[in-house]
Amino acid sequence: MGVKAMLPSYELGFYALVVTCAVVYSGSGIFEASRDSMNRKAFRDGIKPGWHYFGRKMDVADFEWVMWFTSFRNIIIFALSGHVLFGKICSMAVPQHRAVVYMLYGVLAVLGSMGLVYLMIILSHCLVLYSVALAKQKWLCYVAGLCCLASFKVEPFSSWQSGFVTGAFDLQDVLFYGGSGFTIMRCMSFALESSEKKEGIYSIFDLLKYNFYLPFFFFGPVMTFDQFHAQVSTRELRRKDDEMKNIQVHALLHMGAIIAVDIFFHFFYILTLPSDLKFMNRLSDWSLAGLAYSNLVYDWVKAAVMFGVTNTIARLDHLDPPQPPKCITMLYVFAETHFDRGINDWLCKYVYDHLGENHDKIMKELVATIATFAVTTLWLGPCEIVYIWSVFNCFGLNFELWVQKFFQQQPFAKLEAKMSEAMSRRIRALFGAANFWAIVLYNILALNSLEFALLVTKRLLLTG
Repeated sequence: MGVKAMLPSYELGFYALVVTCAVVYSGSGIFEASRDSMNRKAFRDGIKPGWHYFGRKMDVADFEWVMWFTSFRNIIIFALSGHVLFGKICSMAVPQHRAVVYMLYGVLAVLGSMGLVYLMIILSHCLVLYSVALAKQKWLCYVAGLCCLASFKVEPFSSWQSGFVTGAFDLQDVLFYGGSGFTIMRCMSFALESSEKKEGIYSIFDLLKYNFYLPFFFFGPVMTFDQFHAQVSTRELRRKDDEMKNIQVHALLHMGAIIAVDIFFHFFYILTLPSDLKFMNRLSDWSLAGLAYSNLVYDWVKAAVMFGVTNTIARLDHLDPPQPPKCITMLYVFAETHFDRGINDWLCKYVYDHLGENHDKIMKELVATIATFAVTTLWLGPCEIVYIWSVFNCFGLNFELWVQKFFQQQPFAKLEAKMSEAMSRRIRALFGAANFWAIVLYNILALNSLEFALLVTKRLLLTG
């Protein structure tokens, strides 16, 4: 009833003040722990010399962030700048063929960065799923797509395919599995949309234009084929009022976020500290909770920056990409927990909404969520941590529906009907506080380790 109700500004300000004070207080403990452990031998692999004028070392435990914004920063900028340049020239000269230029540039970029063998592997999977799409059978598209995805996520098929790619550089594995995983999701979207097409089928040329759009190829996000095809086929390229200004503002925000994260890592070693559980046991409950929370916030910032950069390029190309991820601080329900809106939209359209329909029947919702998290588990790569993460998040999503159904019964529904929408929201949010910490605990499994998650859970339960 009152989930979307607006609360008074002074009340929201008070809540913001409480959260800010809690974050600052817990952050002070993390800062002290980081300062005291800067030269600790156990952390020497994760803490390296940083910007010399700060006089402190830097947390470099996240190799992806370090690779993207230091070692391969210039290469990524060069590749994306070339895409923007050629795309702009084509959009001005022959806008009806801009998708072809995007595809050709993407193919050349993939060929130049990963080699001919990798390109052939990607093209072979595209050809397989295109051939399956010709049958116009949804179940066959799902089976073939999931089998192709499993070939990149399950051993020994994964190592067998990656073994064909010769040579080695630091970001090769990230590019290999990122490009291949997103390729399969895009090909499945193409196949499923083709199976619903009333007359004929989309051409393999449409699939290649869709898959080899460079800004989305390696790092995502995923746009469903129907959205991409409709937007990239538009010949009248017109921008909304102040659209270019908004693009520039977002680009500056992303650059500012990158610099801010690098500065933050000089003073708060949030990624390295959880690797030593003995050291974690010395921290206060506040510091430990703040460390778990800050890890998820960083993961959100990382996703927002990475998808934000590619989305900015896509918006320059007159596309409307998926929305950025929602910050963990704004969440208290499992139904809105998604760090990747592209994958979330894909899963909702082809799995969750397809099976769950209107999501008001418990059994259908259970089947839909199990199927959704089964696909998500395969997408993330089956392993113990992912299994635990999927089970708990699947349970949390279903438990919310069970509780909602229970409180829709009398006399609870009658009591809520007598309340104002604002009061209803307050009560829901109060009970949602438990959900918030459940979301934090379940998701730090995927970011750190099972041991760290168990330690945080144990300390929070003892404190509670």
